[in-house]
Amino acid sequence: MLAAELHTAAVVAVFATVYLGMFLGGLPMLKLDRAGVALLGAIAVIAITGETVESAARAVDLPTIVLLFAFMVVSAQLRMSGFYAAVAQRVGAMPLSRTGLLGALIAVAAALSAVFSNDVVCLAMTPVVARLCLQRGLPPVPFLLGLACAANIGSAATLIGNPQNMLIGSVLQLPFSGYLRLALPPVLASLVLLWAWLAWGPGARGDSVAGAPGPATAPAADPPLDRWQTTKGLAVAGALVAVFLATDWPRDVAALVGAAVLLLSRRLHSGQVMGDVDWLLLLLFIGLFVVNDAFAATGLAGQAVAWLAGHGVQLAEPGPLLVVGVALSNLVSNVPAVMLLLPHLQGDGGTQAGVMLALVSTFAGNLLLVGSIANLIVADLARQAGITLDWRRHAATGVPVTLGSLVLLWSWMAWNVR
Repeated sequence: MLAAELHTAAVVAVFATVYLGMFLGGLPMLKLDRAGVALLGAIAVIAITGETVESAARAVDLPTIVLLFAFMVVSAQLRMSGFYAAVAQRVGAMPLSRTGLLGALIAVAAALSAVFSNDVVCLAMTPVVARLCLQRGLPPVPFLLGLACAANIGSAATLIGNPQNMLIGSVLQLPFSGYLRLALPPVLASLVLLWAWLAWGPGARGDSVAGAPGPATAPAADPPLDRWQTTKGLAVAGALVAVFLATDWPRDVAALVGAAVLLLSRRLHSGQVMGDVDWLLLLLFIGLFVVNDAFAATGLAGQAVAWLAGHGVQLAEPGPLLVVGVALSNLVSNVPAVMLLLPHLQGDGGTQAGVMLALVSTFAGNLLLVGSIANLIVADLARQAGITLDWRRHAATGVPVTLGSLVLLWSWMAWNVR
């Protein structure tokens, strides 16, 4: 009995340490990032439980890993072909008013992020948007905030827009078209809210760029547009979306075939494309799968959910799921939060609960600057262009837009479950 209690206590200690690392972005006094913390946590629970590596590997949802990897390859193809930078340049060249240009940027960033990684979209488009704003004498902060927030919101529209959506879709076996029908209305409404706030809300005109310091480092040149490689990447992406919408083929297998087609190239070396894959994110997923499985085996999470249900709090209902999802997503980041909540949403009502969790965890990323990697990418690249986008400026838009988006989402989902 004592041995079992010590075993459980050890697993809980590892679990708590790993999620502390998710909250802090690493562990104090150690050169570890989130992926390193997750990996060491997985190794620790394997050693504590005495299970084999093969047994631990069965805790990993391989379809999610494969799907995530495949779409990283697709996004790398389009970034290296100059597609994202060319799109940003085309938008910036449109003869539109400030308000119209802001709306066009939000629409394009959201649409691209619904199919490709929001992080990659922000990485490729931020330098171009910053440069175009400075050239046209426009305050850059509203445009950069629009890019970051729209990328986050837009990525929630599909089951391939971001890593947490891929995980939810894979685990709950959500239909691609069914998810799109439920998710699209609150996503579109939230994008309109974002545009209206940045166009006419407090601080809409942003700060003057006069006297801004020069860039800390020379900005990297935009990759030239390779029309053939761009066409190839878009054709594969379009074919995959069509397959997801019109067939019940396994999404992971279809995406893997698409990635293989892109790796067969005479112009882009496979090593370059594979070098653009976020291997640390894949490692983070694998480590958290193993740690969460070991914690679930203790039964403590199930007991906590049962206790909540006994007190009238049903985790799968829109209200409780919204509150818990927002809190966890801002405490430990959205991917770990989704991994914690997913096991308790399966069964009856799992589809609507899965849609709610996907939207909540993604929308919550706009609340704070540190709530999303996409936000941090935009802020870092803006700083290199001599533009300050700190947490205060982000919060002035992120907090009201996120709260408004969550109200729209809750109203939509509550109406749909009647």
